[in-house]
Amino acid sequence: MGLFSWTARDAQVLQRGGVIAPDERLPWPQTAAMGVQHVIAMFGATVLAPILMGFNPNIAILMSGVGTLIFFLITAGRVPSYLGSSFAFIGVVIAASAYAGKGPNTNIAVALGGIIACGVVYALIGAIVQAAGTGWIEKLMPPVVTGAVVAVIGLNLASVPVKNMAASNFDSWMQAVTFLCVGLVAVLARGMVQRLLILVGLILATVVYAVLANGLGLGKPMDFAGIANAAWIGLPAFTAPVFDANAMLLIAPVAVILVAENLGHIRAVTAMTGRNLDAYLGRAFIGDGVATIVSGMAGGTGVTTYAENIGVMAATKIYSTAVFVVAALLAVVLGFSPKFGAVIQAIPLPVMGGVSIVVFGLIAIAGAKIWVDNRVDFSQNRNLIVAAVTLVLGTGDFTLKFGGFALGGIGTATFGAILLYALLGRGHAAVQRAAVADAP
Repeated sequence: MGLFSWTARDAQVLQRGGVIAPDERLPWPQTAAMGVQHVIAMFGATVLAPILMGFNPNIAILMSGVGTLIFFLITAGRVPSYLGSSFAFIGVVIAASAYAGKGPNTNIAVALGGIIACGVVYALIGAIVQAAGTGWIEKLMPPVVTGAVVAVIGLNLASVPVKNMAASNFDSWMQAVTFLCVGLVAVLARGMVQRLLILVGLILATVVYAVLANGLGLGKPMDFAGIANAAWIGLPAFTAPVFDANAMLLIAPVAVILVAENLGHIRAVTAMTGRNLDAYLGRAFIGDGVATIVSGMAGGTGVTTYAENIGVMAATKIYSTAVFVVAALLAVVLGFSPKFGAVIQAIPLPVMGGVSIVVFGLIAIAGAKIWVDNRVDFSQNRNLIVAAVTLVLGTGDFTLKFGGFALGGIGTATFGAILLYALLGRGHAAVQRAAVADAP
């Protein structure tokens, strides 16, 4: 298969219970429609993440498209995936840039340097995997470690919407209305609407806010002037990175989370397609790492493979990488629309706070799901201690200082989980050897 050539198939393959494989495609009109669906699937989370960090949503959308194209090229078009804004960066970016949770992040440049450092670490891990295989990763980061670290990402962020995104009693009530809207969509909706629960819930809550604030005067009215004044087409406001050692040390460990996410993505697609993609795992890590570097150089968020798009593939049985090329090109077009960015900026802060409560909670639960899916045995003291200590380190924002460097919260939890699991494993092995030696 050439990089931009796919075997043409028709929809009858799907009607007979088959699938459209990564190196195949439907007719171009149907492929384009599927590309639009993938843009919609990634849209809510990819836009939400930059807003929570004070980044420019237009840049994030643009770089998600550019990053997906980079990933496609580096993996030789063999791994179906969309790269969107990673939520794993939110906590460390907020900490590194001292972002208050409202409006543009005035210290974004420092965070960008850390994101680039993370991308470099991630790409280097990919190069090692390409040369040595994946066994060492699975030993270093077993499910008990990855589950704990993923859970900490959400728990560490819990105070952001609760403390910083509700300035009044009305705002707090609107946060409650927002997560109720998201919950109702998740439970009562069906099909694609249910898959877009965050985006649809946000829209419903925004309408409620407009009625109560703009209509009844109960809160700060929404300002639509920015939308009216914004141009339909324009160049996004790019930001150059600043490389600060503290920020780089704090943000770079997120590479561990991205490795776990991408590894899970590859395994999921392998299971769905019946094609073993392990040979492309190193390339996938490198592609994601390079995409994160390029995004950081332009002022965008770090990127990762998206579970939302895996869900679309699972529902449609269409795994064609041609679909993701179309989706990426559409995202690039959206990135050059200031009008789109103005619409995003007009969303009320308490509505974003309510959505954040849901999203951060879902991240924490995703960590617990890793434990459940992999049947982590918490009757083993090693697993129990690693998970317990990691959760408290991250949630309590435990900080260690090394001269001028400060490693806190997610950083100490990530390194702590990996090191603690390795050290306790050595201790367990020593006890077992001693017991064997003492046996009659």
